[in-house]
Amino acid sequence: MKKVLLIFTILLCTQASFAQKESAFKDGEWFKFEMSYSGFLKAGNATLSVDETTLKGKPVYHVVGKGWTTGAIKWFFKVKDRYESYFDKETGVPYKFIRKIDEGGHTKDIEIAFDQIKNEAFVENKKYKTSKTVATEPNVQDMVSAFYYLRNNYETDDIKVGDIVELDMFFDEENFGFKLKYLGRETIETEFGKIKTLRFRPYVMAGRVFKEQESLTLWVSADDNKIPLKIKADLAVGSLRAELVEFKGLKHYFPIQFD
Repeated sequence: MKKVLLIFTILLCTQASFAQKESAFKDGEWFKFEMSYSGFLKAGNATLSVDETTLKGKPVYHVVGKGWTTGAIKWFFKVKDRYESYFDKETGVPYKFIRKIDEGGHTKDIEIAFDQIKNEAFVENKKYKTSKTVATEPNVQDMVSAFYYLRNNYETDDIKVGDIVELDMFFDEENFGFKLKYLGRETIETEFGKIKTLRFRPYVMAGRVFKEQESLTLWVSADDNKIPLKIKADLAVGSLRAELVEFKGLKHYFPIQFD
């Protein structure tokens, strides 16, 4: 549950060529996902919501991601996570990131302020009452802002099967590079009908959680919204799936095949 929630918002990160175009999302957009373990045991829910606001006088989008366990799993491993990102409405770069989690008693309460001019991140660990400043890459993204940055800027019309794209990210107190492989187009069955999708495979660290580097697959709608529809993860023990079950506030027409 923990690793999928972390990966969920960064699955489509890239630093390929970008082209300015109309935004893929707007104020009021909201998604809900259901997660299941090994195909049958309900594991939890997650939501993503977008609101317009200002931060220190700058117009920003405020995105809140929440994840929590449900059903039988919560009785022996309870998860309650909250992630927040404030990023510039025009450039998409983040100014503030919050991670507040409780995962089976393992807690974190971290707030990060990004200085995109100095290329620095001021990390405040509220649980241990410590702070530090870390150098970052130019235009670095956090794990939430990255997903929305991609939706707004990454042009998928000419992407080729096998293409690998990358993005510089910052999480907790570390810089890291994220890589993603494009697998092709596929029409899938969903809660809403048949939807044309783009299929991606993010690279993860094999070992304790994931079976191998290519253990994750992501399906995203092949339209102007670029909606995350499904994630499948092969774990060291069992598998995990997340599927979109509700949405509202989309900016663009969402094509669905009902036959």
